[in-house]
Amino acid sequence: MKISLEKIENNTAHLKFEVDEEQFEKAMEQAYRKSVKRFVIPGFRRGKAPRKLIEMHYGPEVFYEDAAQIILPEVYKQGVEEYHLEPVDQPKYDIEQIEKGKPMIATAEVTVRPEVKLKEYKGLEVEKVVYNVTDEDVEKELAALQEKNARLIAVEDRPAQKGDIAVIDFDGKVDDKPFEGGKAENYPLELGSGVFIEGFEEQVIGMNPGEKKDINVTFPKDYKVENLAGKPAVFSVTLKELKKKELSPLDDEFAKDVSEFDTLEELKNDIKNKLIERAKAVEEGSLKASIIDKLMETTEVDIPHVMVDMEIDRLIMDFAINLKMRGYDLKTYMEATKITPQEFRERFHEKAHVNVKSSLILEEVARREGITVTDEETDAEIQKYADLAHKTIEEYKKNLKPEDISGIKDTILTKKIFDFLISNAKITEKKPEDIKKEQEQENSSKEEDYPKPEESPIEDASK
Repeated sequence: MKISLEKIENNTAHLKFEVDEEQFEKAMEQAYRKSVKRFVIPGFRRGKAPRKLIEMHYGPEVFYEDAAQIILPEVYKQGVEEYHLEPVDQPKYDIEQIEKGKPMIATAEVTVRPEVKLKEYKGLEVEKVVYNVTDEDVEKELAALQEKNARLIAVEDRPAQKGDIAVIDFDGKVDDKPFEGGKAENYPLELGSGVFIEGFEEQVIGMNPGEKKDINVTFPKDYKVENLAGKPAVFSVTLKELKKKELSPLDDEFAKDVSEFDTLEELKNDIKNKLIERAKAVEEGSLKASIIDKLMETTEVDIPHVMVDMEIDRLIMDFAINLKMRGYDLKTYMEATKITPQEFRERFHEKAHVNVKSSLILEEVARREGITVTDEETDAEIQKYADLAHKTIEEYKKNLKPEDISGIKDTILTKKIFDFLISNAKITEKKPEDIKKEQEQENSSKEEDYPKPEESPIEDASK
């Protein structure tokens, strides 16, 4: 058998195979044994007809397709290994010659991993956003917890005001016609939450329980329902009930009611510890993002479209799973948003391109630095999951698929790559307020580059 690499062009490898007569004959025999039961020859029980007799009735080419399906994956695998190719897609075969008593000649085209032109990746100058958790942050979390656990008290002696819960019936119309989603009963609306169209909640403020009122609003021009976008609407609203929130005092009893702690101080400490953990995760994420951004700027790579398409497929699958967890499905979502399949895929294109490029960059760093994952490291990570599930590692492994273990290895490898990059980076720590100031200064300098229009009485009156 002869295997040659004809060329690699535009991330596509072209392999050529010449399978000698003896090897091709073996594949033909395997094809006969695989498919003999399909043939009915007079005088023979099903599956017992000799190969020569079948070929006499149907022609020798009757086994060619099955023989090719048997032998091509084998020779392709050898070619990939011999020329150290890294395929990222399935090959496309083309048979140039297939005839009994002659060598089989075929070609395969396959998209391969692109060359990553990675420049300097050590000593990267990157920024890390540092978040300091303050007592004020803890108080804000406590206030949110207090708000979440507030009691609702009926209000009857005053009009509705911002912060109240207004229980309303509403019936909306556009061009004097009802529209889908424009009607509800006993809807609890927190005034000032901004949940409804701009101007709606402001007009409910001041209403008294039992009062009816027509509310006029205009849908935003970019409203997600196309036939309502930019159109005026009238809602007939009845304020059925009015409630206000009553906050519990922040004391030990509050801590006992909303948590497993006995004192408010213990609850505060727990909140602070969780905020610190969250801050560290955000800091680490900002640092990794800064590193990736630097590497993306300086790295050249011609990404095959098939890799982007596969990543889009993965992102869509994740999106569909998230929808399902919330009680929806992808088909209903696309019908509701009136988006075509092609438009939907296009929404994921940029993110998919970034994901693929960043993955290729990290893989290239690992290749150059010899960063790998050992079986011991993999088992140590699996052990953590097993401990959480209160199982032995052997019991836990029984339920793992090969792709699960591959995913665990990828997670470990990614962490090791980032650990290497971070340990070799020049890191500048900045606070969020410092970055905000820099952005404001940058925006200010950009504005100064352009002449400012003179103030117009009309523009001023319209503000």
